[in-house]
Amino acid sequence: MSNLSNSPPATRPAPEPRSGYKAFRAIGTRWMDNDAYGHVNNVVYYSWFDTTVNAYLIEQGALDIYHSDTIGLVIETQCNYFSPLAFPQTVDAGIRVARLGSSSVRYEVGLFAQGEEFTAAKGHFIHVYVDKANRRPVPLPTQLKSVLEKLRNDRHE
Repeated sequence: MSNLSNSPPATRPAPEPRSGYKAFRAIGTRWMDNDAYGHVNNVVYYSWFDTTVNAYLIEQGALDIYHSDTIGLVIETQCNYFSPLAFPQTVDAGIRVARLGSSSVRYEVGLFAQGEEFTAAKGHFIHVYVDKANRRPVPLPTQLKSVLEKLRNDRHE
């Protein structure tokens, strides 16, 4: 049995400033996003992560959801919550790339109440890029890698 008292103290996640993110997208909350507790339900945050990253990649010409032979599959996701968001608010979602591998990417997303300097929530997800037909990992396509390089956050490398 391990001795937990010898374990190093856990680092508690903390809100981050806007300056830590490379690109932003405004997202309008919807009436249905709120839950019975009067704030946006946690599952909505994960939808915002997907929307932010994939819309950016599509807009940059790095992702063709209909014709690409390479697709990204989520293998890990996580979120920390610091302050509530609720309808009717606009959320600014900031993105960055923390790790860029040969076939995988760790995206980090910060969610900000519009006009606020620090994240209301932050999280990440990891995509492994695979062949659409056989679902085996493939090297990142050149155009995708080029776009992702612009989102790299050297502080997190």
